Amino acid sequence: MAKKILTTPIQQSDLAGIKPGDVIYLTGHITTSRDMGHRRVVEEGKTLPVDVKDGAILHAGPIIRTISDNEFEVVSVGPTTSMRMEKFEYDFVKKTGVRLIVGKGGMGPETARACKDFGALHCVFPAGNAVLAATEVEKVESANWRELGMCETLWTFKVKEFGPLIVSIDADGNNYFENKKVEYNAKKEEVLEEENVLEDVVASEENVDSGEDEVVSSSAEEEKEEEIVTGMEEEFGDKDSEEEEVQPEDN
Repeated sequence: MAKKILTTPIQQSDLAGIKPGDVIYLTGHITTSRDMGHRRVVEEGKTLPVDVKDGAILHAGPIIRTISDNEFEVVSVGPTTSMRMEKFEYDFVKKTGVRLIVGKGGMGPETARACKDFGALHCVFPAGNAVLAATEVEKVESANWRELGMCETLWTFKVKEFGPLIVSIDADGNNYFENKKVEYNAKKEEVLEEENVLEDVVASEENVDSGEDEVVSSSAEEEKEEEIVTGMEEEFGDKDSEEEEVQPEDN
């Protein structure tokens, strides 16, 4: 099966047929943006200094080695937990027109709504591949808002077949992680119900066993009582016979 590669600028039509769970790659440009970048755009009303319309953003705090003022070396690109940006993402997508969001882990209903309303994808870059991601960066094109520090700087990378990227939310708003939660909860209820039925059966069998034990115990006690009674009858019967034998004769 051929690789599915999206190339920036990404058109909404390019997203057709891509579904949650699919694996895609990105060629072109991607810009890092974490909490502070999102907050500036959404809460402070600032405009991104780099155009990401029909482009891609990466939730990541990369480690960058500065060679000169405009020359950098990417050491690693570790994706940041995307859910941290959940509260900003709908408005961020609406204001910037970004088409592809990449990060770590899933995102929630606001991001799913943004993907559906504006035609975008959220993808997961597998954790533990920060060094691999760095090798897929051909060049650091620009660095903006550097006053925010290395991890919050908006780093724009030129990339080739950046990935693998696992689609978690498609352009119809279908959310892979949320759907799996629903499936898990449904399966959990089935398992719990089966366990409850099994517990009832076990309890019922224990009650039956207990009843049988009581019957066995009762029978044993009755047999023992009969033995005692029989023994007493025999003992006292013998004594009565002896007393009859020693009775003096009447004169």
